[in-house]
Amino acid sequence: MRVRKGSKDTVPADPGGPAGSSSPAAVSGTRITPPLCAGQSCARDRRGRLPSCPGLPPNPHCLLSHKLACGGLHGHLDGQWQDNYFDVSDSRKDSPGLPGPRFGKPCCSCTRDTAFCVDSKAVPRNLPSEVISLTLVNAAFSEIQDGAFSHLPLLQFLLLNSNKFTLIGDNAFTGLSHLQYLFIENNDIWALSKFTFRGLKSLTHLSLANNNLQTLPRDIFRPLDILSDLDLRGNSLNCDCKVKWLVEWLAHTNTTVAPIYCASPPRFQEHKVQDLPLREFDCITTDFVLYQTLSFPAVSAEPFLYSSDLYLALAQPGASACTVLKWDYVERQLRDYDRIPAPSAVHCKPMVVDSQLYMVVAQLFGGSYIYHWDPNTTRFTKLQDIDPQRVRKPNDLEAFRIDGDWYFAVADSSKAGATSLYRWHQNGFYSHQALHAWHRDTDLEFVDGEGKPRLIVSSSSQAPVIYQWSRTQKQFVAQGEVTQVPDAQAVKHFRAGRDSYLCLSRYIGDSKILRWEGTRFSEVQALPSRGSLAMQPFLVGGRRYLALGSDFSFTQIYQWDEGRQKFVRFQELAVQAPRAFCYMPAGDAQLLLAPSFKGQTLVYRHIVVDLSA
Repeated sequence: MRVRKGSKDTVPADPGGPAGSSSPAAVSGTRITPPLCAGQSCARDRRGRLPSCPGLPPNPHCLLSHKLACGGLHGHLDGQWQDNYFDVSDSRKDSPGLPGPRFGKPCCSCTRDTAFCVDSKAVPRNLPSEVISLTLVNAAFSEIQDGAFSHLPLLQFLLLNSNKFTLIGDNAFTGLSHLQYLFIENNDIWALSKFTFRGLKSLTHLSLANNNLQTLPRDIFRPLDILSDLDLRGNSLNCDCKVKWLVEWLAHTNTTVAPIYCASPPRFQEHKVQDLPLREFDCITTDFVLYQTLSFPAVSAEPFLYSSDLYLALAQPGASACTVLKWDYVERQLRDYDRIPAPSAVHCKPMVVDSQLYMVVAQLFGGSYIYHWDPNTTRFTKLQDIDPQRVRKPNDLEAFRIDGDWYFAVADSSKAGATSLYRWHQNGFYSHQALHAWHRDTDLEFVDGEGKPRLIVSSSSQAPVIYQWSRTQKQFVAQGEVTQVPDAQAVKHFRAGRDSYLCLSRYIGDSKILRWEGTRFSEVQALPSRGSLAMQPFLVGGRRYLALGSDFSFTQIYQWDEGRQKFVRFQELAVQAPRAFCYMPAGDAQLLLAPSFKGQTLVYRHIVVDLSA
């Protein structure tokens, strides 16, 4: 191509730009037009020079349209600007004015402060440090590494168009404090790091058009203090919670942003990101994460407060003890505090009566006892025995208060035993009532609703029995049975709104969720639970959960769906043979304890997760 004095060139269409592009700015595929292209054509002037603004190099878009990927240009430019071709592959510079390298061979074409590179295998390292404009087209590498352009500190314009880039390092543009225009277009970039644009304090124009971006990390544009124009068109944005921050940012930014559209999910497809209502994003969820591991098995866990401190009592038959742990508010961990000898402990029940701490220790053999905490000696001392003829094989303990009096009940799983009720009187607990003899009872649940205290007793030999407190007799009176579940291992209750529910776990068959209908319970849900001996509903910050253990598989955590009035599967926890679940709030830490019969006792923490973060 030879330029005749006074003639105007016809600019060929850019092969790398969008179809039908004829303007120089079409190379970028955007409407962001740097000032040095504004209002110009790519025709050479009378002296054969490409157009430029005062004090700036020739328009790189014009260089692109004239050089057509370094192929077959002859001659040289007159006057102020002169092209230099050099082979990027071996950094051997060709002589100025000679024919350029063959088409497709890695090369760069330079003026005094402008570089245009095609088919480069890496960011060229031998460019003059005074280069202020760099264009990379059809590069043969896929990753822009940290500090890739740090050797060009004066760069003001950087065009990375129609390459195969898939990854850009965290600090790829570090050192480019003068960069004003950055075009990263028509590449294969799926995602960017939060720190991709760190250090670009002078950037005013940014285009990420026509890549494969599906999401953008929160605050990715925070370092760009003076960004005035942004183009994100032509990407496949997934408008989920990861994009919520972008919707918020677009509503408040002063940056001019071309309209961008969602590619997914289907309900948002082809919707403008700028128009998405924030209320449509449900981005807050929760999780149970392992917080502390207690390196011993246990079969029960009971948290309690005493003298403004938080404690946890654990029954450890393997260690022949009731272990008491204390919560360390500084270290935010459970620490060893005290132990009560108990060779076959199955339950350790703390009770604080009239500011005095008592521990009821139930054992399978060797007798069951009540201990008293002596603040002077700072140790537990034995207070009294529990009649071994009355309580033979305890399986569960439940403590409660009725009309100002303290009671505890012991579920007896022996065929010859009887579930018994004990009442506190002045200086000890005394036998008050025998319940439900000869039935191998497994669990107790005290329910105080509608001003009518009730005690529900589950059994391995018959349906759970409901006892209601008689204030005239000051005893529990049998009220009925829960016939839907004949062999419940554990019974728990919860309230949701105005309704009362029972949770009944079974070792063989499905566990059941029942709702009280005024005169009877009706089944509302069945949960698969082969091998379940533990089931516990609990409430954390307005969210209701249900932990359902198993001896043969993972523990299942369910969450209550208010709309459906049912539990839905939420999370699995790897707990070996759990025997209980216990919710324990500890300051700002919401903890779930899972005592294990065969493995370590695990402490999980409930956390709130913002999916838009």
